[in-house]
Amino acid sequence: MNVLIVRPDGMGDLILSIPVAMELRRLVSGVKIGFLANPLAAPLLDHHPAVDYVRTICWTDSLRTLCRAFSDGVDAAIFLKPFPRLMWAAWLARVPIRVATGFRWYSLWANRRIYEHRSEFLKHESEYNVEMLKGLGLHPRTGGRPTLVVSKEEQQGGEQRWEAVPGPRVVVHPGGHSARRWRLGHFRDLTVELIQNGFGVILTGSEKERSQFEHEVLSKAPLPSGASNLSNLMGRLSVRDLMGVIAAADVVVSGATGPAHMAAALGTAVVSLFDPRRNNLPTRWRPLGTGLLLRPDVPTCEKCIGEVCPFWDCLDRLTVSDVMAAVRQVMKDPSSLTVLHI
Repeated sequence: MNVLIVRPDGMGDLILSIPVAMELRRLVSGVKIGFLANPLAAPLLDHHPAVDYVRTICWTDSLRTLCRAFSDGVDAAIFLKPFPRLMWAAWLARVPIRVATGFRWYSLWANRRIYEHRSEFLKHESEYNVEMLKGLGLHPRTGGRPTLVVSKEEQQGGEQRWEAVPGPRVVVHPGGHSARRWRLGHFRDLTVELIQNGFGVILTGSEKERSQFEHEVLSKAPLPSGASNLSNLMGRLSVRDLMGVIAAADVVVSGATGPAHMAAALGTAVVSLFDPRRNNLPTRWRPLGTGLLLRPDVPTCEKCIGEVCPFWDCLDRLTVSDVMAAVRQVMKDPSSLTVLHI
């Protein structure tokens, strides 16, 4: 049986889909497992023993191209999130089994439907994902943690990048795409505080995030020059390079974004900053690893309404001192992830 797991959105979303492949491998002997992912996130799956192949698509691809993604012997497509255009493409490609939620009008393009409201936020995203296997007539176990695999060469590359940065190893990732995130200036101040206290710091992020960080923050308040325990690698790492760096780190500090889930799946502790939106509740989206999740002690909101909200400064209520204390605590005791409301 050839099963294609469909999750072509963010890195964190893809990582939290990996338990589906792991459980499918356990339950079905001889199954061939593929993923349909976006090109940026797809390298995360390299070397994974539960993944046989990866296909990529872009949202601008033609319908003909999308149909080809479901060709070449795909027996079943599992839509972990209901993307209508992709579900239509799978229907047009005559994929025999098409598993998706049963609550959307375009669920008509699926022939195995799962009736469960994720909007109730009763379980973790990975559990919701694994339960989609019921559409194949399986009885999966839930609660498994995703794992990522780095090669020996990638491990060595990560270690080499840390050799020039002495001290306990902290990755600081100022990027992210959530509606609210910790002020970039706070990430800069945290970096300074860390290196002044003897921590080794590597800054990570995409080229776009690097440009924004430099324009908004570093152009006005540069990082200390000549610090031997600081390396700014923003915009200079591939996804696989980043995995090597994170795998060799002690702690990753980031918002509610892909690198936090990447760290958890690689066995590296996290200090993750979550905003109070309901659709970002830790119950559903926390990294499945060790460390601390910091959440401002303000009311949970349905959506971010901008500066008219009396709690518009929600994440900025978390101070640099709060995050420093969390890093020290995680360094001392990297136990199972705990949520702190500050």
